[in-house]
Amino acid sequence: MSPDLYTNLLLIPAAFFALSFIIMTWRIVVGPNSMDRMLGLDGFVAMLQCALATYICWTLDTTVTNAMLVIALLGFIASVAVARFRKRDGS
Repeated sequence: MSPDLYTNLLLIPAAFFALSFIIMTWRIVVGPNSMDRMLGLDGFVAMLQCALATYICWTLDTTVTNAMLVIALLGFIASVAVARFRKRDGS
């Protein structure tokens, strides 16, 4: 596969990730309650992991795999903490 074709094929998911990051950021900022914001944050973390995987495919550099692991663990811990200690909005 030619490098130009490979780069052009990886530009498509990169553009989708950029659009998805904008949409999720809007959900986090505008979300009507805390659970909508938490779902937006979970989606943001998942997309960040996918974007880092795309970066690994693009550059063939695997040094960011440790960062992916840390992001996954922090996202999981944040979700569990919110699920455990959340109170109803407005109370």
